[in-house]
Formats: sequence, C-alpha cells, structure tokens
Amino acid sequence: MPNYQEAIQWIHSREKFKVKPGLKRMEWMMEELDHPEKKLNAIHIAGTNGKGSTVTFLSNLLQTQGYDVGTFTSPYIKRFNERISVNGEAIPDAELAALTEAIKPLAEKLKDTSLGEPTEFEIITAMAMLYFSQKKLDFVLFETGLGGRYDSTNIIQPLLTVITNIGLDHINILGNTREQIAYEKAGIIKANTPLITGAKEESVLSVLKEQASVKEAPVSILGKDFQVEHIKSSLEGESFEFINSSFHSGDLLSPMKGRHQVDNAALALQTMEQLKQMGADINRTRYSRGLLRTYWPARFETICTNPVTIIDGAHNEEGTRALVDTMKRHFSGKRVHLIYSALEDKPVETMLEILKEIVDVAYMTTFEFPRAMTGSELTELSPIADTITVSDYVQAIRQAMSTMKTGEVLLVTGSLYFISEIRKYFEY
Repeated sequence: MPNYQEAIQWIHSREKFKVKPGLKRMEWMMEELDHPEKKLNAIHIAGTNGKGSTVTFLSNLLQTQGYDVGTFTSPYIKRFNERISVNGEAIPDAELAALTEAIKPLAEKLKDTSLGEPTEFEIITAMAMLYFSQKKLDFVLFETGLGGRYDSTNIIQPLLTVITNIGLDHINILGNTREQIAYEKAGIIKANTPLITGAKEESVLSVLKEQASVKEAPVSILGKDFQVEHIKSSLEGESFEFINSSFHSGDLLSPMKGRHQVDNAALALQTMEQLKQMGADINRTRYSRGLLRTYWPARFETICTNPVTIIDGAHNEEGTRALVDTMKRHFSGKRVHLIYSALEDKPVETMLEILKEIVDVAYMTTFEFPRAMTGSELTELSPIADTITVSDYVQAIRQAMSTMKTGEVLLVTGSLYFISEIRKYFEY
C-alpha cells in the first residue's frame, strides 16, 4: 500500500503541463473501471472565470438542502486533496493513496498502448470519478480544467451544464478570440441537457446558442432568462436580489466580495431552480443560509487585519478587472501596496496596466514554479511608477509591511499558485 507522500509524488510525476487533446485515454480508463462516470448525478461547469466560486456557492446551496455533494476543482489553495472533496471536506490521505493504487496499473497499461500514458489531470479526473461513484453522492460538481470540448471531465453525461463566462485565457491552447474559446467551452453542452450561462457578449452568446441548438439543449442566460440586482457592497459582502420567471428572492447576501460574485451566486441559484424544475426536492427558504455559508479561499480574502492584507487569485485580464472593481468598492481612497508574481503565459503587461489604477507602490517578486517569471522580468513590464524588485516573496511581504502606515492596504495577486504559497506563509 503506498503512503500518501508516494501517491502525491507519483501523480505529480505524470506529464503535468502537457495537454494531450482527445478523450480516448479517459474513455479507455473508464471502461477498465466499469464506468464510474455513469453512476453520478453530475453538473458540469466551464468558463474563464468564476468556476470555482460558482461551484462553491452551488455546493453550499445543495448541502443546505440536505444533499451530499462531491466537488472536483482546480487548482488547489492549501492542499492537493482539496481538488476532490465531499461536502467541503477534502479526500483523506489514506483514501487518496488507495485510489492511486487502483489507477496506477491502468496508467502503466495505457502507456503501452498507442494512446500513450495519461496526463496528471486525466489521472486525477479518473480518481475523482471512481471516488465519487464509491461514495453514493446525491450530486457531483465537475469543474473543467481547460476549455471543455477535449477536457478530461467531458466524458460525463451531466444533468445540467453551466458556462460562467468567456474571456481570453489559455489562448495558446484554446484559440485567440472569444468566439474560438466559446466554441471550445461549448463542447461540454450535451443533447437535451439544459445550459445555464453568465456570458454577456453577443458574439459569445451566439456561439453558445448555436451549439446548444444543434444539441437541442434549452438555454438560460443571465440578464435575459434570470436577473440579478446588486444592491450594495458592505463589510459583510454583497447584497443582491435574484429574479426569474417563477421566483423573486428578496434580499440575499453573498459573503464573497466583488460585484462579479453576485453573478456567480445567480448562476448557482438558477442551477438550483433548474434542478427544482426537474423534480429535485428544493426548499427556496434555505437559499439564504446556503449562500451565507459559502467561502472560497483566495477570492478577495482578508488574510491579515494588521495591516489589512487581501489575497486574490486574479490570473487573467477579466479576473484582474473584477479585482480592481472590488478594491474600489471596498477600499476607495486608501493607499495600496501590491505584491505581484505571475506565470509567463499570462498577459502580465495588460494585467499590471489594469492594476496601476489602484496601486501606489508595487513589489515584483517570484516563487518556485516551472513557469514563474522573475521579479526583474516583471519589473521591466510594470507601468506602475513606484515598482521595486524583490527576488524573495517573503522578503517582499516584510519590506512592504515595514513601510506601511495605519489604514493602508496590502494586496497580493497574480497567480493562484503564488497565492497558495502566500497563504502558507500567513498560516505559519
């Protein structure tokens, strides 16, 4: 029996960042495992931003109804195990090791076929499918890794599909226009399976609607078929109302801060409404409680109060715009110190240009990761007048904090992997 460390090491030693298009390897593994994916009541969630938040809203809403819910998400913030969770609890180490034992021989066998060995993401997806099928859950929420069409999660036949929004991310893999990316994400739409989307641009919506119509999948669009009214931002979070043709919520509160989180909450609520329509036992009076228990680390999270320190995994253009908007709503007029690190395949120049609007002084740094840029590379791209290079992120935190005055705010962002490291620092 392998121990947990050995299991994690083996998983990570797979072909990590190699994207191999196609679902043939997943189909092969599912066949060998007696199709665990067919034993799940799945909901499939794709999109550029907001997948993780929508999943966590939905998971909490379902749990508040008394359902047992599995979630498959990426990347993780604290520990790898979070990626496969049941009712918000990460898979225990021993069970992860046992799953590795079950999947390992398949990976070896597959390696000797013309399909070649599975990638790390394919292995984790197969493990999640197997684990969830053993647990006899009411619902399982699958977040896509990349895109949709060729994503390894796309072997499921879900009850519903959700596409949060479409922006420019992973353009080296998915295509460099929103329409091309929309086409890839629309690959998760299945025949006669309702689609719920928060996409707003007409060009993107026309791609989604066209693909849905080919599959005869009914579509619900945020802003057309269901509405959300943002009321106000406060220390508690965002107040809003949700409205569709059969339901008007009255005041609700999302503890997740940011105007964009209200859209994510609305997508989760419309998904609940759709499930209710499909016959699931759902009590609307519990919606408020479900939202209130929602928490997702590294999404505009206050990790320290003296000085006020916010961490946010804004790792693309849309996420960065949402972050700036949230900073303005909650910290208007405050002096902001930024600590930043990002990966080389991201539109860093554009993201820093967006951040420039709210940042007074910036520290560019790096962390241990295959594609992490160096602090000096980031400084060269920074349009922020007061930019300082600090090669070690711990030093950057200390330096920033030592110069901050009462009432000033420290913001750490750039890459979710970086935020994961920063979080560990603050926990010790």
